[in-house]
Amino acid sequence: MNENILLSTVDIDRVIEMAWEDRTTFESIEMQFGLKEKEVILLMRREMKHSSFKMWRKRVSGRSAKHGNIRDVDITRFKCSRQKTISLNKISKR
Repeated sequence: MNENILLSTVDIDRVIEMAWEDRTTFESIEMQFGLKEKEVILLMRREMKHSSFKMWRKRVSGRSAKHGNIRDVDITRFKCSRQKTISLNKISKR
């Protein structure tokens, strides 16, 4: 990972959350946190249990929605419209 980028625990949690979201692209994560796709993968490998990491990799591998340049042009938002509101990385109650 890039040594110049220091992330707080809150930022690491948010990156993991964004990486799990189906509609959030790796380009969005890079724009907000400065982490390229390979760095996100390294962070996920380091921060998650092995089985969770494998499940995540299987889920995002080859998924066009995670890559802005091959994403369907009809998808214009970063997160699913059905996703609950997030405040300081805690899911708000309705």
